[in-house]
Amino acid sequence: MNDPSPPVLRLTSISMRRDEATLLDEVSWEVRRGEHWAVLGCNGSGKTSLINALLAYEHPSSGRVELLGNRLGSGDWRALRRRIGVVSSALHVHLGDAETALRTVASGKFAAFGPWSEPDEAELEQARRILEDAGAGAIAERRWRVLSQGERQRVLIGRALMADPEVLLLDEACSGLDPVAREHLLVVVEGLARASRPCLVMVTHHIEEIVSAITHVLVLRRGRVAAAGPKEEVLTAAVLGDAFEHPVAVRRRGERFELEVAR
Repeated sequence: MNDPSPPVLRLTSISMRRDEATLLDEVSWEVRRGEHWAVLGCNGSGKTSLINALLAYEHPSSGRVELLGNRLGSGDWRALRRRIGVVSSALHVHLGDAETALRTVASGKFAAFGPWSEPDEAELEQARRILEDAGAGAIAERRWRVLSQGERQRVLIGRALMADPEVLLLDEACSGLDPVAREHLLVVVEGLARASRPCLVMVTHHIEEIVSAITHVLVLRRGRVAAAGPKEEVLTAAVLGDAFEHPVAVRRRGERFELEVAR
């Protein structure tokens, strides 16, 4: 039976042009409830522009953006954006060095940076549970400035979850992590994807980071959709070789995939 509810997000023929450059070119993409997506592509493929269009940080030159049943330009997108959790290394600069991990997570309740209301005991307890669920309960009282990159990413995931978002956007969340820290973070991502909520959208360069619970993959190439669909159909040597413009081999290792670049 077809799902009668509106998609979590729908992009219809969006293009984004800046000066003489075409960043996105007639991109259409739909994410439905119960799906978890990875967005894959090389540098310059349009991943950042896609995310900026989705979050209304930049408006497309043409096309239609719909998020959680709302069309971009028809309502208060800032309020709608609070229903989306975002995890990105770009957020690090907005966080206070002296703030503890616990209070950084609690601040996600207000979905804003800078001055915010003092959390009450219930909110602090909620933040503590979220950190513990992310395997980071031991760092609750550590200050942001002394946290490792992997610990910071867990805190940002916790902060995003504090507002109980309907969509969780992981924008290259594993960037800068060593192999062990990356795998620890991916365990957290796997657990989130297996939960009933939120819907996950994971932006990455690396198919090795696509955990088993991710159901679908969108591949971008030079601002266009190269492929989109169930991951087993999309993560092929033909599709990814074309997207990265170089011959590759794709292998499955257990529930994960890995890519080898031909020499």
